[in-house]
Amino acid sequence: MLRCLSTHLFLKERLHPGLLELASRSGAQAVEIFAARQHFDYTSREHVQELAGWFASNPLEPWSMHAPLFPDREMGRAGAPAVNLIHPEKSRRIDAMDEIKRALETAEHIHFKNLILHLGEATDTWSPRSQEHALTALEHLDAFARPLGVRLLAENLTSEPTTPEHLMETLNLGHLTRIGVCLDLGHAHMTVGIAEAISTFGNRIGSVHVHDNHAIKDEHLWPGEGSIDWAATMKALLALPKPRACVLEIQYAQPETPAAITEKAQAAFRRLLDPQES
Repeated sequence: MLRCLSTHLFLKERLHPGLLELASRSGAQAVEIFAARQHFDYTSREHVQELAGWFASNPLEPWSMHAPLFPDREMGRAGAPAVNLIHPEKSRRIDAMDEIKRALETAEHIHFKNLILHLGEATDTWSPRSQEHALTALEHLDAFARPLGVRLLAENLTSEPTTPEHLMETLNLGHLTRIGVCLDLGHAHMTVGIAEAISTFGNRIGSVHVHDNHAIKDEHLWPGEGSIDWAATMKALLALPKPRACVLEIQYAQPETPAAITEKAQAAFRRLLDPQES
């Protein structure tokens, strides 16, 4: 199982080689780059080239990129609308796809293999129309990502359109066999339960977001700090036919020193690789 660290942990900082080196020292074999402009400015040629040059000469793998959630540098706090691929307004859906394509284009230089997608926001509801919008977005973005060597992975959130059952219904309805899913364990824990999510997604799981919570709110805690049964979870994941990437996606608001990050990440990876430690 590929050990991966999401740069979501460093979201308040500009992503630079020093943070990538910290990820490597923390036991990660790969990273998931979180595409937020204040953190990773995918519109800046200089920033993209800086990171591309580092990856070219270091063993840490750029496994995936998380698609942008907002088009600004303040995560929507100044009023910018969210990147919402299934918004009722067509102009908002077009803007969302354009923003995600801007981030996808960086795969020409930083050769990540997967793009993690959110289909909508927490308040979106399930309907034939929202499913139609999701299908259109997935088909369009898949056609854009394919020549770049990137696979789309749709993430289960806490909204109706992104339950495991509804995501699989959408993928199967559109015969979108190339598109996989990113199983978010924290979101599953808050909704249908992790065991049910793994059973529903099965072999479509291409990557796993790993974080903990108390099944009430999306806390993004280190594994073991919430109420997820990690022994049972990892046993179920390791029973799948092929190994997946386990991506630690930890809350950036937690004040952590580099030494604490290294210690906690190493402990988390041990917990994931050896269920007996959970």
